[in-house]
Amino acid sequence: MKALLLKEIRSFLSSLIGYIVMAIFLLMISLFMWVFPGEYNTLESGFANIDTLFLIAPWVFMFLIPAITMRSFSEERRTGTIEMLLTRPITDFQIVFAKYVGGLVLVAISLIPTLLFFATIYYLGDPVGNIDTGATWGSYIGLLFLGSAYVSIGIFASSITPNQVVSFLVAIILSFFMFIGFDSIGSFNWFGDLDTFIINLGLNEHYKSLRRGVVDSRDVIYIVVVSLFFLFSTRLILQSRRW
Repeated sequence: MKALLLKEIRSFLSSLIGYIVMAIFLLMISLFMWVFPGEYNTLESGFANIDTLFLIAPWVFMFLIPAITMRSFSEERRTGTIEMLLTRPITDFQIVFAKYVGGLVLVAISLIPTLLFFATIYYLGDPVGNIDTGATWGSYIGLLFLGSAYVSIGIFASSITPNQVVSFLVAIILSFFMFIGFDSIGSFNWFGDLDTFIINLGLNEHYKSLRRGVVDSRDVIYIVVVSLFFLFSTRLILQSRRW
């Protein structure tokens, strides 16, 4: 499994798509934070925080992470190497998990340069250090967990079709629904007292909770369960190829 994991990480970092995705992510966040005028511009807001990063990143990740994961199994199936992969002396879940961790590593790497934003606001604050450090680190943790859920969704989408474009679109749709779909359903007040329960089924509600700086185990467990659900669903699809 370790060899497969290293192979996945190398394949991401040795291809242009990995660097393009990270560059686009950093460029878009930078433009909203420092260049585009409006409520998201950190300098215009007058507050010492980097909330713009944590507000915009989930939507940017919703498109960029599927671009990373769309090749995970779609390319293997298109080229026929999936059969060779499945005959290796490792379990189907280890294969899925290796690809998942590889994608998650790339997400984590893309977040590292954003620490420069934190350092900039930290030293620009009046007085220096006038930034809610606890909420910031909680937001980073929440964004990393949210990214992990997107990666698991993207890998699942990649396992159901050999077409990378279809995989990309399916991953976006599923990620959008899991992030904001339940909020939209709950907002219609169709289900009475169940509205709050339905909203809590979405990733957004738990992500917002983590952004407050309080790392609640319930929010972490929920996002982990969502990730595991899509990973085990991917495993079932791989197993079906053996039948």
